[in-house]
Amino acid sequence: MSKPLSDHDRKKQISVRGLAGVENVTDLKQNFNRHLHFTLVKDRNVANKRDYYFALAHTVRDHLVGRWIRTQQHYYEKDPKRVYYISLEFYMGRTLQNTMVNLALENACDEAMYQLGLDMEELEDMEEDAGLGNGGLGRLAACFLDSMASLGLAAYGYGIRYEFGIFNQRIVNGWQVEEADDWLRYGNPWEKARPEYMRPVHFYGRTEHQPDGVKWVDTQVVLALPYDTPVPGYRNNIVNTMRLWSAKAPCEFNLKDFNVGGYIQAVLDRNLAENISRVLYPNDNFFEGKELRLKQEYFVVSATLQDIVRRFKVSKFGSREVTRTDFSKLPDKVAIQLNDTHPAMAIPELMRVLVDSEKLNWETAWDICVRTCAYTNHTVLPEALERWPVDLFSHLLPRHLEIIYEINRRHLEKVAAAFPGDVDRLRRMSLIEEGGQKRINMAHLCIVGSHAVNGVARIHSDILKATIFKDFYEMEPHKFQNKTNGITPRRWLVMCNPGLAEIIAERIGEDFIRDLDQLQRLRDFVDDEAFIRDVAKVKQENKLKFAVHLEEHYKVKINPNSMFDVQVKRIHEYKRQLLNCLHIITYYNRIKREPNKQWTPRTVMIGGKAAPGYHTAKMIIRLITAIGEVINHDPVVGDRLKVIFLENYRVTLAEKAIPASDLSEQISTAGTEASGTGNMKFMLNGALTIGTMDGANVEMAEEAGEDNLFIFGMRVDDVDALDKKGYHAEEYYNRLPELKQAIDQIAGGFFSPKQPDLFKEIVNMLMHHDRFKVFADYEDYIKCQEKVNALYKNPKEWTKKVIYNIAGCGKFSSDRTIAQYAREIWGMEPTLEKLPAPDDKQ
Repeated sequence: MSKPLSDHDRKKQISVRGLAGVENVTDLKQNFNRHLHFTLVKDRNVANKRDYYFALAHTVRDHLVGRWIRTQQHYYEKDPKRVYYISLEFYMGRTLQNTMVNLALENACDEAMYQLGLDMEELEDMEEDAGLGNGGLGRLAACFLDSMASLGLAAYGYGIRYEFGIFNQRIVNGWQVEEADDWLRYGNPWEKARPEYMRPVHFYGRTEHQPDGVKWVDTQVVLALPYDTPVPGYRNNIVNTMRLWSAKAPCEFNLKDFNVGGYIQAVLDRNLAENISRVLYPNDNFFEGKELRLKQEYFVVSATLQDIVRRFKVSKFGSREVTRTDFSKLPDKVAIQLNDTHPAMAIPELMRVLVDSEKLNWETAWDICVRTCAYTNHTVLPEALERWPVDLFSHLLPRHLEIIYEINRRHLEKVAAAFPGDVDRLRRMSLIEEGGQKRINMAHLCIVGSHAVNGVARIHSDILKATIFKDFYEMEPHKFQNKTNGITPRRWLVMCNPGLAEIIAERIGEDFIRDLDQLQRLRDFVDDEAFIRDVAKVKQENKLKFAVHLEEHYKVKINPNSMFDVQVKRIHEYKRQLLNCLHIITYYNRIKREPNKQWTPRTVMIGGKAAPGYHTAKMIIRLITAIGEVINHDPVVGDRLKVIFLENYRVTLAEKAIPASDLSEQISTAGTEASGTGNMKFMLNGALTIGTMDGANVEMAEEAGEDNLFIFGMRVDDVDALDKKGYHAEEYYNRLPELKQAIDQIAGGFFSPKQPDLFKEIVNMLMHHDRFKVFADYEDYIKCQEKVNALYKNPKEWTKKVIYNIAGCGKFSSDRTIAQYAREIWGMEPTLEKLPAPDDKQ
């Protein structure tokens, strides 16, 4: 089989990114050498690969800075409405290649490095992932920043500059081991500290009610130091800002201790303040009610709102004079989007600023607050919803607790007026949950304090209205919207799959990169032999390249002609990696029973991190690795079935694995996955989906045609009916011999001969308390996988379905999602106009 083209050779053939101008290459080489020289003068005489990476990063950054300054100048001159996207997570991945793609520099840089005898891919590999997120929610925020810049919106991402991002995962003897992600150890060339915008954030203390208003006094202060990262739009010369806050102790921190000789302790205590931005909480879809986490949530909100108010008051470029004092105009100039409930404190904090500091009356302030804020819900799982103990609030944020009580009092008056005598409804809709320990329901606070509430896929938004937020929907139906998630086609097609982007551009031109709906035109090529061949060839090249990567990292020989069957996402019971395991075991048993039959070869890859405290998820990883140990060493099976656990799944690994995948596993229990975005990435990169009717899968099936996905299993109504009837796993276990065999093998130590009882807990959970009903979908899943196998044997028909899927991806661009947020929630109009480049005369 021919060796896959290197990326450098492939890029030589590619037009999608624009040709490298000769003068451009010469300039880039000069700038690169200048940056390299200053790095080395500072440090030592011999360059290493990291020096080359930093020199290249600074060379590319030079192209950003002029555009960045001009963009911000443009916003000050035009004074548009600005949107502030507040998120505790921004899962950015690497920046270098994405920046080159968006600035149309990739070919020129590639050529310049090539002429200097350097390998572009090796340099890109030196960059650390900015892993400041857990999974879907943080990655969505990153895609949204790209789209907001590409659509010319005056937008700012606000979050925390965690010193340690999501942990690095190593698999040791089959078990997950966590290692700290020290991503900043070599410095970060993409950020700029902005100490001139440092802001104080207050904690603890007490409130004093005085005739002229309420004062929050005797607080402890932590300083928020902003770091700005440029966010370039796609070839429009617009560069927006992501501002991440880092916690710093004030200089006078505990100075009173100096007088009693506690100098050393006083300096050491600074760490307590600075711990706020030390580490990202590694929980996905699970609420952990720790004081440090609440501190993080308030820290980002308080610093951000101070910034928003400062920018609102001083709207003229280069002026520090206050030009606006009338806060009634705030909703016309500011939109605040809360990415889940994590930044919910923005609501009481904005009220505190307006009422206590700006001296507005409550009614005026509340009207401004509601018209400014909007809330995105990301989950219906009860264990994921934030409910903070009142005791913690009264200790940490006493003034905010008073404000929340007042918001609740007025809210319940409205509910009582709308539904007289319905005491139970008052209890259900209260922001404060009574019972054992009083708690504040943050989702309720977000709904009451926002003018728009949205889910992230149509089915998810419908479930919100019908179940957990039903009472709120009945009272204020106009607030509820849907905004189906999307992904940026720049990173998730042009950058990670240049071969596919190129053959699409050859057929329909390059405009699809900023208007993904144009992919519909590929339907004209479904029966085009040459296009079918090209799509299949690109996939095969991606598979060969990934197979080389896997063999290097896992020492397992991969059959590149096997079906690459991939499930990558956080490890969670509701995502049902266990259902996938049961299929693997069943397939293995069938091959063992009839070793001479013509089986469709498969390489099954499962990847994802388990939250460090989530015992069941860690056991699921151990089961996957144990199954792999047995199957991969069974000579009867050979290369017809291999099982690999993809270690340390992250953005950078996704960019390699997704373009190489044939089959995408999206198999959550119907009604549990809010949307999913990995499902969209696979679809756009030419993988077929096997999935339940859950999250965005429903809309994917609509867009591509249900016949072009492998849909199986219970729908939401079936799950509800089974809940009413009662789910009894034993019935399935006793009725389905292959399921029984698989479970007995897990329980009996077939996959853990040295520790026969290793997986007893997993079996016990599946048999007796499985909330996600794995067995109920097993039979249909296995049958559906048989259809997958049959189709894979017919490459031409398989590839036709792939083309239908790619052609149906238009809806799943984050550009479409953000355009809808802008028009339907923020009251802003996207634009595809370009700003002049910095070297253009204005």
